[in-house]
Amino acid sequence: MTELVAPEGHAIIGGYHADPFRYLGPHIDHGAPIVRAFLPGARQVRVRFADGQEGELKRIHDAGLFAGRVPSGGRDYRLLARWGQRDPVEVEDPYRFAPVFSDLDLYLLGEGTHLQIYDKLGAHTMVHEGVAGVAFGVFAPNARRVSVVGDFNFWDGRRHAMRVRGNGFWEIFIPDVKAGDKYKFEIVGPHQSAPMLKSDPYAFSAEVRPLTASVVVDPSTLPPIMPGPAGINRLDAPISIYEVHLGSWRRNPYLNNSWLTYRELAEQLPPYVAEMGFTHVELLPIAEHPFDASWGYQPIGLYAPTSRFGTPHDFAIFVDACHKHGIGVILDWVPGHFPDDAHGLANFDGTALYEHANAMQGRHLDWNTLIYNFGRREVANFIVANALFWMDRYKVDGLRVDAVASMLYLDYSRPEGGWIPNKYGGRENLEAIDLLRRFNTEVFGRFPNTTTMAEESTAWPLVSRPADVGGLGFGYKWNMGWMHDTLRYIAKDPIYRQHHHNDVTFGMLYAFFENFVLPLSHDEVVHGKGSIFGRMPGDRWQRFANLRAYYTFMFGHPGKKLMFMGGEFAQEREWTHDHSLDWHLLENKEHAGIKDLIRDLNRLYKTLPALHQLESEPGGFEWVVVDDAAASVFAWLRRGREPGSVCLVALNFTPTPRPSYRMRVPFGGGWREVFNSDAEIYGGSNMGNGGRLQAEETEHGAMLDLVLPPLAGIILVPEN
Repeated sequence: MTELVAPEGHAIIGGYHADPFRYLGPHIDHGAPIVRAFLPGARQVRVRFADGQEGELKRIHDAGLFAGRVPSGGRDYRLLARWGQRDPVEVEDPYRFAPVFSDLDLYLLGEGTHLQIYDKLGAHTMVHEGVAGVAFGVFAPNARRVSVVGDFNFWDGRRHAMRVRGNGFWEIFIPDVKAGDKYKFEIVGPHQSAPMLKSDPYAFSAEVRPLTASVVVDPSTLPPIMPGPAGINRLDAPISIYEVHLGSWRRNPYLNNSWLTYRELAEQLPPYVAEMGFTHVELLPIAEHPFDASWGYQPIGLYAPTSRFGTPHDFAIFVDACHKHGIGVILDWVPGHFPDDAHGLANFDGTALYEHANAMQGRHLDWNTLIYNFGRREVANFIVANALFWMDRYKVDGLRVDAVASMLYLDYSRPEGGWIPNKYGGRENLEAIDLLRRFNTEVFGRFPNTTTMAEESTAWPLVSRPADVGGLGFGYKWNMGWMHDTLRYIAKDPIYRQHHHNDVTFGMLYAFFENFVLPLSHDEVVHGKGSIFGRMPGDRWQRFANLRAYYTFMFGHPGKKLMFMGGEFAQEREWTHDHSLDWHLLENKEHAGIKDLIRDLNRLYKTLPALHQLESEPGGFEWVVVDDAAASVFAWLRRGREPGSVCLVALNFTPTPRPSYRMRVPFGGGWREVFNSDAEIYGGSNMGNGGRLQAEETEHGAMLDLVLPPLAGIILVPEN
């Protein structure tokens, strides 16, 4: 046998060998089978083969390096190791196992097209060559050495150094590691001597912050999840979304105001959402993130539901409970940027791997976060596969993509001279555009019952049009312009609204350019903006009346609906992430009235086809009163697909009642008021149009004589 403590042996001992499989494990040396093993602290090591033959390994270095000729070749053996005076312990040798990645895996990984990459990289429980353990994989092409460290190896990076394959994909199968074990990757970069400890980018779970280790999960133990309702995201379906921050919807007052767990939320949230008539919940980002006050918008563990509220098993139970109540689940998803915490993706292998090296491309100035290098195929694969992961593994029904505008423009929120143009000299981020189109194409191609939504605040065209016609491919786009204009309008004293009439009408000029969602989101109740209720002018009665009228306007207007939690009962204070909503307000009849109003608007929205079937088509809307600025009155028709499927929406945004307001309707006969925001049950003055109304035929067409209550909206349908 040749001298074994060669430079390679010292590299193993020092923990800087780039390919330990080339040295450790079973080999043929000068025609004879040998086994080398590194077991720090061991006093004696023997090899026992499956056929019963044994061989002694000689300790060739006091650090725990053993080697010796063995009676037979092959890889089916165990190590018998003795530490101190204790009896020998049988242990598996991780360096006797064949690779886990197939040639096809390596090809797809290198090409950036492995859309189930989450089944390869990360940590995966399995039985490999008859032995139970965990296969670990990670992308770190510039690293000189990568090891798995964890509770199972005393966090010693010398014990389980990985092998590199393909274009920088490291892997190792470690026997006897199991679900629940904590781990990280220890990485030595190209210009470093000290190793870095990194959480697994593909981890399915992590420790509760401030701890940062990844946690092994066995996906086969996740409970089955009932699929979401069929057709729930269709353009002609009623979509009313309840946006929720899980950590502050409710808290447990009996456990030091602690968060509700996923299981507790599964018991409480879906029944509430269903009772209120919402069709979907949208969760503020639940991917693992280190900083509570980021609300999840600075994620590090994109493949791990945050452990703040429980385990992946518990999260699956929550999604299943939503589906069993007929509620779709939309996740707020953040593929545009990530924080620079040392344990995360930043400088992952000692280089700018996931981010751009140049801060003019790679640093987001508003949030002091890092921007993904969307043009790197492995990074694009990481992001696109993550979207598919949530739909595949947890059966979620949609993704709302955060901050799309910041992805589309290279000069987004940057000073002049502080950004790098694209190859054509323009400001468009061509790589991000390609990524978003690919993401949407893959999502709709693989999961056609799901949808995607863009938070996009600019005039970028065709956001919600298919990629093959030049669009970005989203299912829907948030209508930020509608939100800004109408909140500005409703915040004004009614006496001045006549001068801002176009804040309400302008939105209809572009209402059908995209498939819009009308968002009253969390962004409108933070950073000093107050609550939606807090924007309402006037005395207390008028403020509630304004809010009721505004909500009626929203539900009568074309566009899917989104409301942040608390808005449904007129939360008065600004939202904060570390306190529960003020549920005690419902003891007040005014707040309870708003809750009842939202419940009834949701039910009407779902049951009247005219209110939802043609929300994204011009044929579903027709102005009736558009120019009465002096009275601040608006009225329009909404239509469904079937002839006669029509309703009339009329609004009076002043405190002056209009007891005999005449307006045109499409046909004569009887009409019936089916909703009135001024009804007494909602806290109003109970002025309205009780009973049957008769449309009068005139030379100008059929006319209705209506009572328009003060600061109120009404909805009428023909009796035929």
